[in-house]
Amino acid sequence: MNATDIQSLNADFSQRIACDTARMAWTASPSGTVWRKRLHLYGPAESGQVTSVVRYQPDSRFPEHGHPEGEEILVLDGVFSDQAGDWPAGSYLLNPESFRHAPFSREGCVLFVKLRQYPGAERRHVARDAREMGWEQTATPGVRIKTLYAEDGYPETVRIVALDPGAEAPRQTYPGGAELFTLEGELTDESGRYAAGWWLRLPPGSAHRPASGPGCRYYLKTGALPCLRGPR
Repeated sequence: MNATDIQSLNADFSQRIACDTARMAWTASPSGTVWRKRLHLYGPAESGQVTSVVRYQPDSRFPEHGHPEGEEILVLDGVFSDQAGDWPAGSYLLNPESFRHAPFSREGCVLFVKLRQYPGAERRHVARDAREMGWEQTATPGVRIKTLYAEDGYPETVRIVALDPGAEAPRQTYPGGAELFTLEGELTDESGRYAAGWWLRLPPGSAHRPASGPGCRYYLKTGALPCLRGPR
């Protein structure tokens, strides 16, 4: 990788980041029918590690391609499709390095996407509708989880966390850092309030106490920051 090709956005993992994606402008991708809001990038503009909110216009499609170092997709709105099926809002996909697809959307969709953050061709391919998964009750009343991805031999765990109205989770500590994306309602902690569309990245060693007045659901990924690249 030529140093002059490297772009860097929110790639200092020692910093706490909080972005309200609802206030961010959409920018065009090279396809012309797919738009994005980039939250994290390190590397070449179109082939680096990146975390984005992505919007497909109706009848958008890409030619068949693979995903070096993997791809993660959480469908936020609409229906995303590929040769494996049609994936409505609430669907979760983990496409490893060995997976190829030709994605498209007939009606349009909005996705939370991570590229080049899941190295390992032997990872399993995951495709599930999280709406059909049952909630697991935690030891704290009003706090429930769904585990979307966890695999032996790999460090990441991805969950959806639900807080009932008025619920407060115990203090959470993240030795390897964490990423959160509010899906519904309003999440709060000691540092602020986060309506739907807020993305947070907490550095290694962080701790906070998630709570919610009206109730909320949020994406939570832990164990992944050591896999991310950034300035050294």
